[in-house]
Amino acid sequence: MAVSADIVKVLRERTGAGIMDCKAALAETGGDIEKAIEWLRKKGAATAAKKAGRRTNEGIIEAYIHPGSRLGVLLELNCETDFVAKTADFKALAKDLAMQVAATTPRTLTREEIDAATVEREMEIYRSQARNEKKPENVIDRIAQGKLEKFYQENCLIEQSFIKDPNRTVKQLITDVIAKLGENISIRRFVRFQLGE
Repeated sequence: MAVSADIVKVLRERTGAGIMDCKAALAETGGDIEKAIEWLRKKGAATAAKKAGRRTNEGIIEAYIHPGSRLGVLLELNCETDFVAKTADFKALAKDLAMQVAATTPRTLTREEIDAATVEREMEIYRSQARNEKKPENVIDRIAQGKLEKFYQENCLIEQSFIKDPNRTVKQLITDVIAKLGENISIRRFVRFQLGE
């Protein structure tokens, strides 16, 4: 299928993907922009998976101070080269992630960083809640596991819904930027300060 330059331009403006990628996506999806966006996102996820093992020793430390100066975040975002660290897309990602930490107060970066005692305590609370609601004994563990997943989604930065687009997780946001910039990107660490805490 021949793809017009106008439709390529529209897709490029909506996704920020390269011209050739936009052409390929539109050709694959018969010119359907929404399907092309989905195709690009899937391709981006595959690209990000290939780059996941590469070392990230460059990057920036982003500082976000909330208006009123009562809340602040420092976040280290890493990439493979200093060239990518200087790009507007990388800096925008770092700022978005720092604002995410300020807004959502995550406990950890990933679920693996939450200690086993906390996980077991949460599971016991969820089991007790299910028993108090008179749920059948054979489904209590499934209910508790479902609530634990929600706990991870609320408390692990990488699993949270992105505040600017709740249909995507922070991990998906990073994956999209990896696909766009062509380098592995990782959050190394973050710290959130609130006055009086």
